[in-house]
Amino acid sequence: MFTRRQFVKTATATSAVLPTLSGPGFAADYPDHDVHSICMFPAGSGADIMVRYFSDKLAEVAKTTVVVENKAGAFGNIATSYVARAKPDGYTIYIAPGSSVLAAAPSLFKSLSYDPINDFEHITTLFKVSFIQIVADKSPYKTTADLTKFLKEKGDKASYGSIANTGLVSSELYKAAFGLQTVEVKYKETQAMLIDLQAGNIAFAHIDPTSVLGQLQAGEIRALSTSSKSRVKALPDVPGTEEAGIPNMDLIAWWSVHVPKGTPKPICDQLEVWFNQIAAREDVGKWVVNIGCDPFPGTHQIVNELLVKDTKAWAGYVKLAHIPLLG
Repeated sequence: MFTRRQFVKTATATSAVLPTLSGPGFAADYPDHDVHSICMFPAGSGADIMVRYFSDKLAEVAKTTVVVENKAGAFGNIATSYVARAKPDGYTIYIAPGSSVLAAAPSLFKSLSYDPINDFEHITTLFKVSFIQIVADKSPYKTTADLTKFLKEKGDKASYGSIANTGLVSSELYKAAFGLQTVEVKYKETQAMLIDLQAGNIAFAHIDPTSVLGQLQAGEIRALSTSSKSRVKALPDVPGTEEAGIPNMDLIAWWSVHVPKGTPKPICDQLEVWFNQIAAREDVGKWVVNIGCDPFPGTHQIVNELLVKDTKAWAGYVKLAHIPLLG
């Protein structure tokens, strides 16, 4: 994996070359009007804030106006389909959780109006997040090993909570590692699940740390481990799965940037440079860590490889977690 210094060096070098590029589809004055950033989440949501943050940073480096358009619904398919059909001119961009939207889509839906891999130019990664295994603050379980011992004893008399598919898969991977029979309880919102966790109605949950940072910092819940193999910068005191003793588990969610297929390569290259310059900035890195994530600048090669790898992985995850197909 590249270091921050290497990314800055690469971005600087590429920036020096780009102005000399020419050829079909190359716009020397790109962008010469507003860029539209499509957001799959409702305005005001936590994920919407992430999209707007990086859209604002793009506006700074590209010296243009970036307009965020919220196209929520259908588990991201409305926004994704819109981008796939948009004019491939560099003026429509998509900042989204590529792992749980594009990579997971073929395994989650009966049919799609777009091809997650081939209908887009995949620009780069931005940041990543490991889900955390949480228990109530008053829970007697201090480690994942403590929790596992209890769950083995309780069999199917114990339960866990789930909201997002990535959290559900994290819990099912954990269960599979130890042959646990813990029963899933589905929730529509985080607060309802946390109330049941505190009341002892469920034993644990895997959840996106960005949604529970306040409760975590206030000591209202306890994080036992992450869903990734190693510890993460955002949660340095929480063991990764290897340290926690959970075998064969290394699950992360990653956010990335995409544009419609056919967007001229020089424009894609310029966007890659700009977004990697943004991701490598110290202030951006601090902001990302403060919301519970880790910086994850990449390249178009890296995001393409991740898409192929995680698309195959999600086919297995859906079977493991018995996730029903959506229409």
